Amino acid sequence: MIDAALAPFQFGFMQNAFLAAALLAPPTAMLSCFLVLKGWSLMGDAISHAVLPGVVVAYILGLPLIVGAFVAGMTCALATGFLKDNCRVKQDTVMGVVFAGMFGFGMVLYTKVETNVHLDHILFGNMLGVGGADLWTAGSVSLGVTLLLALKWKDVLLHAFDPVQARTVGLPVRLIHYGLLAVISLTIVATLKAVGLILTIALLIAPGAIAFLLSRHFKAMMAVAVAVNVFAMTAGVYLSFWFDSAPAPTIVLTLTMIFVLAFLARRFATARAERAA
Repeated sequence: MIDAALAPFQFGFMQNAFLAAALLAPPTAMLSCFLVLKGWSLMGDAISHAVLPGVVVAYILGLPLIVGAFVAGMTCALATGFLKDNCRVKQDTVMGVVFAGMFGFGMVLYTKVETNVHLDHILFGNMLGVGGADLWTAGSVSLGVTLLLALKWKDVLLHAFDPVQARTVGLPVRLIHYGLLAVISLTIVATLKAVGLILTIALLIAPGAIAFLLSRHFKAMMAVAVAVNVFAMTAGVYLSFWFDSAPAPTIVLTLTMIFVLAFLARRFATARAERAA
């Protein structure tokens, strides 16, 4: 019985998948807390889709794919900020236009490139195919992002809730703003090979949304988000072995189920408190 339960851990590709899940869970979970509270969920979605043309162009030019992805992600973020500041259209509309345009451009390039490299793994992920280089990239980015958010979470939180107050107390508001965009882009780059562009957005929203339902203080929210994401990603990889499914969508389904349970638990607790009152 025990041998059967431990069967997934006996394969090298599964060990790499579990390690990738453990590396990617903390930074995506912590970022999701800020994105949910700041109302930037669509920004994460926009950047994750907008990196596609950068990936394709990097492949054509013979550059590392992560370089093209990061440049494209930052281009999307900067273009969104410029258009928001210089036109009457609201930010969510601007983001929709920019990321749809860049994603469409990327798909046009993608269909024109003849290659033996499976670029569709960039779209849908290939967690069972991650190698040493992918793990080093994910680990380096994850460590840097996690440490940065852990050390500067108070500044970022103040900027998220009250930019005017943040400027008043002397915080570099523009640096924090574009620094957060850069961190989002880097984190998306780190998740490219594992979960792909399309499913990355789930990791940048669901953990924070779940933690928001289950906690009342931000520090607790971040801790809950990280714990939930580590569990969901590990469980998703484990279950994918037995269900013979792809790990990335299995992880997303696990997060969705946890969100539903958290929502029902919150509704039950609220109803019980109202009856007691």
